Amino acid sequence: MAHTDAKSKPQTDDRSRRVAYPRGASQASAGPGSTTSYDCWATHQIAPFTKRPGGLSLGEAYRVTALLNQKHEARGEKRLGRKIGFTNRTIWEQYKVYEPIWGYVYDSTVHELETKASLPLAGFSEPRIEPEIVFGLASPPAPEMDETTLLSCVDWVAHGFEIVQSIFPQWQFSAADTVAANGVHGALLIGPRHAMRRDIKEWQKAIASFEIDLLCNDNVIDHGCSENVLGGPVSALRHLVALLARDVINPPLAAGEIVTTGTLTRAMPVKAGEIWSTALDCIGLAGIRLQLA
Repeated sequence: MAHTDAKSKPQTDDRSRRVAYPRGASQASAGPGSTTSYDCWATHQIAPFTKRPGGLSLGEAYRVTALLNQKHEARGEKRLGRKIGFTNRTIWEQYKVYEPIWGYVYDSTVHELETKASLPLAGFSEPRIEPEIVFGLASPPAPEMDETTLLSCVDWVAHGFEIVQSIFPQWQFSAADTVAANGVHGALLIGPRHAMRRDIKEWQKAIASFEIDLLCNDNVIDHGCSENVLGGPVSALRHLVALLARDVINPPLAAGEIVTTGTLTRAMPVKAGEIWSTALDCIGLAGIRLQLA
């Protein structure tokens, strides 16, 4: 399984720029959701939007996603791909969120572990760590593809950590709230990238059946497996492709995009001074290590 350092840029799609407010909504309902979640993203916490007068539907929340993306890009940030959240069915009851959601990742939030000695936690709200499988796309996937065909669209695979955060106190929210908060994304730290297009069958088997330990200061904190993530990370990717095919506001996945597929274990609270690491079994990916500051 070869290693590659190629870091291609995603193709662009202007669909997210053609945003209208949800039916029955106005700047007073959809607008403040996008503005408030953007302004407090990684700064302070707020009450869930779904608990406010008028609430927030999941469809409205994905319109907020598009508006948030416009704000990030207006600030000069480049959209690099997507994160999928709540693909791990073992944590659905804990958070009372019973379906996967997604958000964007940017050049301001994505880091290479080999060049990131430590990650400061200052500015993150109630941060937690998630070990994940990350894909880099070589070509756009289509919703009618089976998993083998879908993997032919993947250029590389990597193991990484996502730092998630909650702008809602004590991680109390609904699915729509998490979408309006950009999928509770904080940062994505990617380990070594491995080319997989020449070994698709081998990678497909390994990605569907590996196990993982999550460690803090060299002590095992949790154990997980690929099955936790909607039956496997490739299934999670396929689920995202299907979601985006039904989305009339946000663009489909494009060549060059990064997709991180969701936590393989529970999302664990973190604090400065800790060192988090992983150990994987039955897959050609080495464990990773991250110092938090």
